[in-house]
Amino acid sequence: MSTMVYPREEKLDKLSQEEIISNTKLVMQGLEALKNEHNSILHSLLETIKCLKKDEEANLVHEKSNLLRKSVEMIELGLGEAQVMMALSNHLNAVESEKQKLRAQVRRLCQENQWLRDELANTQQKLQRSEQTVAQLEEEKKHLEFMNQLKKYDEDVSPSEDKEGDSAKDSLDDLFPNEEEEHGPGLPHQHSSAVAAAQQGGYEIPARLRTLHNLVIQYASQGRYEVAVPLCKQALEDLEKTSGHDHPDVATMLNILALVYRDQNKYKEAAHLLNDALSIREKTLGKDHPAVAATLNNLAVLYGKRGKYKEAEPLCKRALEIREKVLGKDHPDVAKQLNNLALLCQNQGKYDEVEYYYCRALEIYESCLGPDDPNVAKTKNNLASCYLKQGKYKDAEVLYKEILTRAHVKEFGSVDDEHKPIWMHAEEREEMSKSKHRDSAPYAEYGGWYKACKVSSPTVNTTLRNLGALYRRQGKLEAAETLEECAVRSRRQGIDPINQTKVVEILKEGDGTERRRSLGGSVKYENATDGSEE
Repeated sequence: MSTMVYPREEKLDKLSQEEIISNTKLVMQGLEALKNEHNSILHSLLETIKCLKKDEEANLVHEKSNLLRKSVEMIELGLGEAQVMMALSNHLNAVESEKQKLRAQVRRLCQENQWLRDELANTQQKLQRSEQTVAQLEEEKKHLEFMNQLKKYDEDVSPSEDKEGDSAKDSLDDLFPNEEEEHGPGLPHQHSSAVAAAQQGGYEIPARLRTLHNLVIQYASQGRYEVAVPLCKQALEDLEKTSGHDHPDVATMLNILALVYRDQNKYKEAAHLLNDALSIREKTLGKDHPAVAATLNNLAVLYGKRGKYKEAEPLCKRALEIREKVLGKDHPDVAKQLNNLALLCQNQGKYDEVEYYYCRALEIYESCLGPDDPNVAKTKNNLASCYLKQGKYKDAEVLYKEILTRAHVKEFGSVDDEHKPIWMHAEEREEMSKSKHRDSAPYAEYGGWYKACKVSSPTVNTTLRNLGALYRRQGKLEAAETLEECAVRSRRQGIDPINQTKVVEILKEGDGTERRRSLGGSVKYENATDGSEE
């Protein structure tokens, strides 16, 4: 008889699908052979029964034949199970193939999704280009409207009216004012002087560039540099095609693009453009033109932002010389340039020059704009910060008190027993604390003044903090807390200063004068403007 070979039971769990199928086929072959063998034996037994005559032997053969029949039935059952396993295997193969098809569909859907994403990105880029085109068309439309108005103006206006129109033109220096500039009562004088300077130079910014500048500033303020930069480049390219590279309009456009780059911290590109603009303006307008001074100032500010104070200082000095020559030595723009120059010298530790420049700027502001102009308080605060860095605490204290007293006088008109400046209340509170007769709620006495004074200037708030730090340095803790509490209330009202000084850090550095002088740029001046004239 043939024998069946079965795999060991402990290895059944480790068989793969292919091995199970192959083993099942082997078992089926073995069962088929065994079935055939049993059938042949059964057939031979049946033949034997026919030949036998004795009953006992016939019964024995019948028993054997029955056993063989049962064995054949079991074999057929095993074959049926093996066939079921084969059918199950075929079904699993079909399921696996369906699974592979689904995976292929998933991959196709992922590819289609990626394609749709790429299409969306391309559409967004096209939309941005369309917005740029629309902005350019709007700017060209405004320019054409302006040219149309000029055409009507040339036809209809008489010579006398034309002369009056020239006197009202904006100056070059006023075209790009400082972002933090606060216009005081002396503005008309400044405007007319700058107009005269621009007319004397013989060049005026075209209206098209004024409109373009306003549009670029709007986009830049929104952070949309992807629109502002191409707009500037396209306008620059058009100007170079129509007017040539060495034209004042090209230099103006280079200035605008440089300042956009500066806002993006692309200092190298901005410096290259400003140097190019400076060269064009010197060549076409002359070395003593106000536009040259504006470009020199912008370049100095850019170098200052990069920490190149030594390179910036001569540029700033040259801009100062030009403005003194064109505008006069007592013009507010000259004072503004003196402030920028003082800041550059302060970063180099040249405190004697810093004091000279700030004192001179202070004289100009007070004489031209009046003692209540915000620039006066800013300059005093900056000068006081310079005094603090040199250890001149008394001089700084005097300036701080002058600022606060002037703010009080501006509100109430005078200083008397009923209306005292905030620093007087602070010192009185200090004296009361030392004499152990401290008022339980003295703040109410001057809280009304502070509210009525409407202190909305960052300069006054910074002065409160600086003088409070100075009082703390002198051991006047109660006076310091009074001013600091007043400054904190101002901040809670939403009047937090834009740039706060670092006076506290300076005063904590110790008493050594040489150590204080080594601090360099540790004091940040209250005036937040960067001095650019875009």
